[in-house]
Amino acid sequence: MSRHFDKADGLCEQRDPATLGIVFNQTMLRIADPKRSLDFYTRVLGMTLLKRLDFPEMEFSLYFLSAGDDFSDISQDSNTRTVQTFGRPAMLELTHNWGDTAENKQYHNGNSDPRGFGHIGFHVPDLALACQRFDTLNVPFQKRPEDGAMKGIAFIRDPDDYWIEIFDASKSGDICAEHA
Repeated sequence: MSRHFDKADGLCEQRDPATLGIVFNQTMLRIADPKRSLDFYTRVLGMTLLKRLDFPEMEFSLYFLSAGDDFSDISQDSNTRTVQTFGRPAMLELTHNWGDTAENKQYHNGNSDPRGFGHIGFHVPDLALACQRFDTLNVPFQKRPEDGAMKGIAFIRDPDDYWIEIFDASKSGDICAEHA
């Protein structure tokens, strides 16, 4: 079977059959306050909380959120829901250590020195309307679509100062063409 994807140095073009069934499931962000972070990701970005796991002996909680519109297949049975949660692609895992609060904890967002983690990204159907809504909701912007060298994408910040790229995938060809 021929694959028609991009090429780059270091790319393994022949997928090892042992990797079939592997699902990229989650990106984890540490949060200081679940109430404000869950509000942001569910109300502002429309994500759905699929599963909460509490670990009292280690004093932390995990919140698994997913974007999308169809959750009709999600079971009410806790064990089945856990399996469904961890088999689902591209979820956001918010981790709260119980002693952390917005008043006593500021996590490094990876965009100042020492640099590391950069951002997560969300496609929106209309970038201008999304940005107007973010303004109405007083969401802080790191970069507006008209700013910087890469026009047509925005970066907002979540309550823990993590950057979130906002873009319209139907317009991404325009952005990439400018930098080809």
